Amino acid sequence: MTMQYEQISPAIFLARPNRFIAHVLLNGAETVCHVKNTGRCRELLVPGAAVYVQHSDSSARKTAYDLIAVEKNGRLINMDAAAPNAVFREYLAAGGLGFIPSWIKAEQRHGDSRFDFSFVRDGRSCFAEVKGVTLEENGVVRFPDAPTQRGVKHLHGLIDCVREGLEAWVVFIVQMRDVRYFEPNRATHPEFARALCEAREAGVHILALDCAVTPDSLRVHAPVEVRL
Repeated sequence: MTMQYEQISPAIFLARPNRFIAHVLLNGAETVCHVKNTGRCRELLVPGAAVYVQHSDSSARKTAYDLIAVEKNGRLINMDAAAPNAVFREYLAAGGLGFIPSWIKAEQRHGDSRFDFSFVRDGRSCFAEVKGVTLEENGVVRFPDAPTQRGVKHLHGLIDCVREGLEAWVVFIVQMRDVRYFEPNRATHPEFARALCEAREAGVHILALDCAVTPDSLRVHAPVEVRL
């Protein structure tokens, strides 16, 4: 259950002119790279931070590098927004939830929502929405780092699934290890926090998983306590 990266190099973060690109110091030269996370990440991407970038050989790209991970106070944090879905799919397929689904499909629509995964458990349809978590303070990790009406809609959609007799999960992939617990970010988006509490009361499964992170890999490690 490991996501592996190739052609990883260390660099120093310099600036982030917009959500999509960052300037880094790579091999002594200022280099533009793609940021694979459109979140704010203000507490992570600070000038002078040690980062890790991945080289791409594709000639169709505007930039030759992707920003993959960053160090914060000695903690390595994966920033690849595509990684949580990839590692959760492997975790799910390997029986991480306590069962092995008979099939798994990505990006499935139900009602007016599109969820990251649909799968079947003992003949019962299930839906799961996966959220990547990079915001950490004193060992406490939170989601979201910016208001997300899309996230609120997903939670309401999962509640509807449960009310229809289906099984529903919201899974927070914590893209770092050795954290204390997970909680919704009430200060940033109280509506999301309320919706998450409503989801738990309705019977939606809420799971947080931390990850073992290296500059060139990400692997689900263990469940993290969820405090609502």
